[in-house]
Amino acid sequence: MNARLLVIDCATEACSVALFEGGTLLAGEYIELGRGHAERLVPMIAALPGHGRAARIMVNLGPGSFTGIRVGIAAARALGLAWGSTVGGYGCLDLVAAMAQNAYPGSTIDVVMSGGHGEWFFQPFAATGEPEAPLASLLPEAAIERAAARVIAGSQAAAVATRTGALAHAIRPDARAFGLLDAATWRDETSPVYGRAPDARLPVAAPPAATPQTA
Repeated sequence: MNARLLVIDCATEACSVALFEGGTLLAGEYIELGRGHAERLVPMIAALPGHGRAARIMVNLGPGSFTGIRVGIAAARALGLAWGSTVGGYGCLDLVAAMAQNAYPGSTIDVVMSGGHGEWFFQPFAATGEPEAPLASLLPEAAIERAAARVIAGSQAAAVATRTGALAHAIRPDARAFGLLDAATWRDETSPVYGRAPDARLPVAAPPAATPQTA
């Protein structure tokens, strides 16, 4: 992370940006919006040194808010095209896990984040930082049943920890903490990660009507 790097994170209720150079955080901002990411993101980037211009841009790919993910990716792609920058991405739960392990070194971490349609995103991480199972979108009770780590991190941490007796670390991803993320988890593409199957499905074509038979 030697060249100047812009990080964009608006996949959850929070919106944050950060500018790094040589691995050092130059400037950043974090706000919890709920909504309105599209209106706030560009001014936040423009307020960074050099208007945020960087040789590399990294963006939170999700899972999280459908709209927030798309706003972040669209901004990263547009700026990358305008500046001739390399654009890549990272996982939402990967960053939350890295933030939690920085706060609780050597602990196992279960990341539990708000999902869509009443479900929660769930993924367990080993004490060494690697994910122990794939990302899953689960009903709350199923996520609570699977939670077994010493620390529960994410937007639903308190709800889970009160049931399991674990430590709750109620956080959302923060672009300013990007330096905690292992570079091995960085992704060279910017395809969104929604974390669950789409609700809408293409209609199935009706079979052709039978041709009447003539005697």
